[in-house]
Amino acid sequence: MLPDHPKKPRKNLFNCALYQDKIDITSHLQKAFADENLQFHFFNSSQELVRCCKRYPLDLIVIAVKSEFEKAYFLIMEAKHQMFLSIIPLVLYYPGEDRRVYQKALECEADELFVGPWDEPGFEARMKMLLSRSSRDLGVNPSSRLPGPSMIEKKINYLIEKGMDFAVCYMDIDNFKAYNDYYGYHYGDKVIRLVAQIVRDIVFDLVPDGFIGHVGGDDFIFIIPYQKIDIVCSNIIKTFDRIIPYKYKEKDRLRGKIVAKNRFEQDEVYPLLTISIAVLVCQDGAFSHAGEMSHMLADLKKYTKKFAGSNYMIERRKKY
Repeated sequence: MLPDHPKKPRKNLFNCALYQDKIDITSHLQKAFADENLQFHFFNSSQELVRCCKRYPLDLIVIAVKSEFEKAYFLIMEAKHQMFLSIIPLVLYYPGEDRRVYQKALECEADELFVGPWDEPGFEARMKMLLSRSSRDLGVNPSSRLPGPSMIEKKINYLIEKGMDFAVCYMDIDNFKAYNDYYGYHYGDKVIRLVAQIVRDIVFDLVPDGFIGHVGGDDFIFIIPYQKIDIVCSNIIKTFDRIIPYKYKEKDRLRGKIVAKNRFEQDEVYPLLTISIAVLVCQDGAFSHAGEMSHMLADLKKYTKKFAGSNYMIERRKKY
């Protein structure tokens, strides 16, 4: 009997948003990213790019123009002013020799510029450096690909400074540590990714201009209009509770619990994962900075977790 052929390593899925004007660089990009399973998402406006970002975890934005640069300039400016788009590496390619284009691209903060004839080796080397630097430096959670604590704080402070009314929802997965210890970090990370996708899909479906962040571990933040609290939170809970049992082995799912070691190395029974969402509303300038809100949210989250099952709770008290 012949030995089984060794399996080829599975390529990573690499999502690239691409705008092209009178030029086609897809073959160049495919060659540069030959080690990845490259998927293109074409866009023609900043609105389409935003929708693309919300639907796919973009790794790269490429804007390639042959003649007219004004639209490319506008697209770059719009991308850099959008919270979710600003954290994605953005590359401009312009085959002409007009140095004014190079200067304008720098002014609107493109992350990498390629001006003049196509340079295959140079492009590949510089792109690898860009993506390596981006993954190292950006405040983005590597599991969920969502903005991290620094960007969450920046967003909340921005809304407060603008005097806007909004709700901050702090979500936590109950008994996640026990699940992670029982099944292992690989499956725990899959749950984190799944939850991030659930929250991402529901928030953006119901609140297209909402914000989602990943504090770290199993803690998430989403920011929405206070009028949308009930519909968003209830849909997240309903979707989570319907899907999460299938992240357990059948025997554990049927009995509705697992037995895992607690911090004292003693066996303890844990129910299936649930979620707790603490909600704090900022109206009429009730808060002056993000720190005031985070303190109250932490307290409310602890209180919400005391109740069985998945729940959300709105803080009705004023700041303290």
